[in-house]
Amino acid sequence: MIKKIFLIVGARPNFMKVSPILEKFKKHPDIKSVLIHTGQHYDYTMSKVFFEDLNIPVPDVNLGIGSCGHGEQTGKIMIGLEKIYLKEKPDLVVVFGDVNSTLAGALVASKLNIPVAHIEAGIRSYNNMPEETNRLLTDHISEYLFTTSKYEDENLKKEGISPNKIFCVGNIMIDSLIKYKEIATKRQTFQKLLLEKKKYVLCTLHRAGNVDDKNKFRDIICALAEISKSIPVVCPVHPRTRKNISNFGFDKFFTESKAKRGENTKIQIIEPLSYIDCLNLEMNAKFVITDSGGIQVETTTLGVSCLTILDKPVWAITHKEGTNVLVKGNGKELIKQAMKIVNKGHVNKKRLTSLKLWDGKTADRIVKILIKKL
Repeated sequence: MIKKIFLIVGARPNFMKVSPILEKFKKHPDIKSVLIHTGQHYDYTMSKVFFEDLNIPVPDVNLGIGSCGHGEQTGKIMIGLEKIYLKEKPDLVVVFGDVNSTLAGALVASKLNIPVAHIEAGIRSYNNMPEETNRLLTDHISEYLFTTSKYEDENLKKEGISPNKIFCVGNIMIDSLIKYKEIATKRQTFQKLLLEKKKYVLCTLHRAGNVDDKNKFRDIICALAEISKSIPVVCPVHPRTRKNISNFGFDKFFTESKAKRGENTKIQIIEPLSYIDCLNLEMNAKFVITDSGGIQVETTTLGVSCLTILDKPVWAITHKEGTNVLVKGNGKELIKQAMKIVNKGHVNKKRLTSLKLWDGKTADRIVKILIKKL
């Protein structure tokens, strides 16, 4: 009997996670996988280019929800998904990560008594970020919790979740990274930006807690401007970040032109990058400054120093066993740690290139478990 599995994606962090799973499901004729894109991220740079880079097929369904407030967006996604679930009656719903589409897809399935599998379960930052709410609620209504490391296992067990629901399978993002690393190496992304290998900083910022608070955002930008006096800083800009740069009058700190090598007077701002281009900039950077969860994972795997601008850790393993250092939203600490890398070559001595189960075979383990359980 053929089992119907719905895979729900909506934002760019989901796309590199669904790609390896879809590929593995194709090898099983008794599984019909249905890809549903909620349209949470919808323009070319935030969505379509990732489907092209990762060879993801055109979604079977695209809800086209678009941008709006968290509550409204989650509600609209739920309304759209409920109609599809009721009509198609899936045997399992698979959700990824911690975006609004993750929670919406899981909630609707739970209310209709459809089992939920959460890939990238158990991550906790223990703060009031919207993503934390999505993680927590999704985990507690899911039947299958696929974690990336022992740290996430421990988080779930502390919350009273049965160990029988927890499966430590490794990090699905590493499957995509390993598959596309060679292609990314051959890209000319950093050269086209007139940057030199290991002589620039990649910075990505998008979290509301960093870019919506004018004072905090100014502190971060001023720190980046100070860092740029010693080493070029290039920032692919999320739409929310670009909007706030303009609204807060911070344009003076940035340039959209390609500066000549050696001219580091301003932070270079560029459009959001494709997955492959972003990997190219990460692997060739001296270090990375970010508030992105995915980039924390990728830099640890690539052995690139990373400074994370969040109040609390999200990916515990990247701090405890990898190359990641938390600087919170403190401009002075950001400058201090950045200069340590500029002068010493690393923020700490951990330059790991592999972690347990982060081996490119996570999708194999997930699919094997699900097929056995269904």
